[in-house]
Amino acid sequence: MAKSGQSFNKKEKEKHRAKQRQEKAEKMEERKANTKKGKSLDEMMAYIDENGNISSTPPDPSKRREINIEDIEIGFPKYDPGEEDPVRTGIVSFFNETKGFGFIKDLQTGESIFVHVNQLLERVIENNKVSFEVERGPKGLNAVNVKKVQ
Repeated sequence: MAKSGQSFNKKEKEKHRAKQRQEKAEKMEERKANTKKGKSLDEMMAYIDENGNISSTPPDPSKRREINIEDIEIGFPKYDPGEEDPVRTGIVSFFNETKGFGFIKDLQTGESIFVHVNQLLERVIENNKVSFEVERGPKGLNAVNVKKVQ
């Protein structure tokens, strides 16, 4: 007796592939039947309302506002160092004396600012209230001229 050329597993895989092809063909026919061809221009049109939101209805001409082009700012406004007080106050949130660095929590902005031991005018420990100036370093803001405040 000779063995059959196809095993049970091969027959099952072939049935599975045929079933998938059939399902794919059915889905394709269903998509073709449900598509609306040739939408009108009005259906494809989108409008922007007075608040800048996209809508399907045309805007109301009575709510139109004139905008001066020079008033539009793209991006961030340039930093002006003269706007704020150069001396800030904060609390030392972390300081490692063995490594020589720490962080100060600025009381105005709430940001954490790096401080190095070389920039200290007095010895500080954690939770000390300090005054300092801010300099921009290669990796962000650095505190300089740091001294304790009583």
